[in-house]
Amino acid sequence: MPARPRVAPGRSRARKGTTLPPIRLRLGALLAAMLVCFAAIGMRLYDLQTRDRPHLSSLGVGQRVQTISISAARGSIFDRNGVELAMSVPQTTISADPRVIDDPIGYAAKLAPIVMTDQAALAERLGAKHSAFAYVGRKLDDDKVKQVKALHLTGLSYTPEPKRFYPSGSLAGPVIGFVGTDNTGLGGLESQYEKQLTGTAGEVRVERDPQGNEIPGSSRVVQAAKPGDDLVLTIDQSIQWNTEQVLTQQVAAAKAKGGMAIVADVRTGDILAMVSVDGGDPTRPASRAPNSANNTPVTSVFEPGSTNKVITMAGAIEEGLVSPDTTFDDIYSSVKVGDTQYDDVESHPSTMSVADILRESSNVGTIKIASMLGKTRFDHYLRAFGFGQKTALDFAGESGGILMPLQNYNDTSMGSMPIGNGIAVTALQMLDVYMTIANGGMARSPRLVAATIDADGKRHDAPLAAPHLVVSANTASQVNSMLQGVVNGGTGMAAKLDGYATAGKTGTARKPPYDKPPYKYVASFAGFAPADSPQLAAIVVLDEPAGVSYFASEVAAPVFKQVMQFALTAERIAPSQPAAR
Repeated sequence: MPARPRVAPGRSRARKGTTLPPIRLRLGALLAAMLVCFAAIGMRLYDLQTRDRPHLSSLGVGQRVQTISISAARGSIFDRNGVELAMSVPQTTISADPRVIDDPIGYAAKLAPIVMTDQAALAERLGAKHSAFAYVGRKLDDDKVKQVKALHLTGLSYTPEPKRFYPSGSLAGPVIGFVGTDNTGLGGLESQYEKQLTGTAGEVRVERDPQGNEIPGSSRVVQAAKPGDDLVLTIDQSIQWNTEQVLTQQVAAAKAKGGMAIVADVRTGDILAMVSVDGGDPTRPASRAPNSANNTPVTSVFEPGSTNKVITMAGAIEEGLVSPDTTFDDIYSSVKVGDTQYDDVESHPSTMSVADILRESSNVGTIKIASMLGKTRFDHYLRAFGFGQKTALDFAGESGGILMPLQNYNDTSMGSMPIGNGIAVTALQMLDVYMTIANGGMARSPRLVAATIDADGKRHDAPLAAPHLVVSANTASQVNSMLQGVVNGGTGMAAKLDGYATAGKTGTARKPPYDKPPYKYVASFAGFAPADSPQLAAIVVLDEPAGVSYFASEVAAPVFKQVMQFALTAERIAPSQPAAR
């Protein structure tokens, strides 16, 4: 009989309907856990697709969309006749996303020769993986852009960006000024009128793939850039060009350190030409100053010398102390004021009228007239004519000149200042004196900008400042007649114009240190024409002429003649006298 199976002690046989084996229990628990997990995942997917969808969508857009600023076209600068002197031309700026560039050195080797930049520096920029932006080339022309595109490099972007051009080169350069790489005005009118010229930047949003390339057909949101306002200057291109040419030639001929000149309309104060010329040296010839240079007619000061005598004469006549015919019997070759002796350069009779004193530019006679005027009234007229303060031009870097307070006048002040020493002025300040005399004693504020033109093409004229009285019309007329005598038979004969009555005055001033040779001088001439009905005025200044002569009568007056003769013709101002034969 077979043996019965043995049962371990304490164990009983399983029966149907009793507890499941342990392995089946584990499978059931696992299945239940999986069902809970799937349910949680489903709930999360539901959340992601509904409640979190906007947030996740924005994250995705942020990773593939790039926002690029578009520079506004800078306003143009025109001369008074509409000739463009500064303009913005559309160019292309190329940039890269370093995060998607695997071979920055290889990229730089291909790109640097085209965009004309340092290869090592470009490789360093392209290898900056922490950055999403690096410039490859700024404001490139179409040919260079075409060459870069032909390389078929990924990760590059092409953005329109205007570049500043000056069609006439450095014509009126220091007046116009210049801009930096980012089209920001850094000098001259470009800086002074930055707000009007700049405009408002636009914006482009571009979608890119993981390699940094623009996705074809992707959406772009473009906010158009608004161009800046245009400036219309009072400068006349042809008069400016001629003045630059004539002055440059004379600076070279006189071996001068430099020169400056201004031509203006006495009736409006409009400046038709404003010129700065740099002297030459053994390595380069004299040339007009570049756009980055100082606008010396308003930023540089000099002792005016005898051109300042017109203020002494005008003040004394206005106060009723003298007339052009008043005679002095004791105008000797020298006079001592305080501890300083003042001499006349040329010999002359001891008896001279006020008109004679101005015509022959007598220092001694002028000092005697100034002593009658007295320091208080003399100081008043210096300031009334505009010395010691900036003009209304408000040009960047403009100087107000140097004029000591009345209480600081010393023993020799009334010897030196009436003849144009011991004070310093800008060329524009000195020209304003002669413009005031030419305008019947009424001072007009100078201006360089005649109007602006907005983005809609509407012109906004700049208002003319109201004139103000400095001396009476009668005084101005008498001084005008005396200044004509200077040109007709005095120190200014080389400035006499063909066919036009001409008025003006020479000025030759020794530069400090006054008593230490070799002596250096500033030579100038200021005047206006037609003197019988004044319309234009001009000043010419040569700094340290070192050629055959340093006298203003020989180096500055002839330049005035050439400059003014051309300007009168350009302005179609009819001759007032028969032409000389």
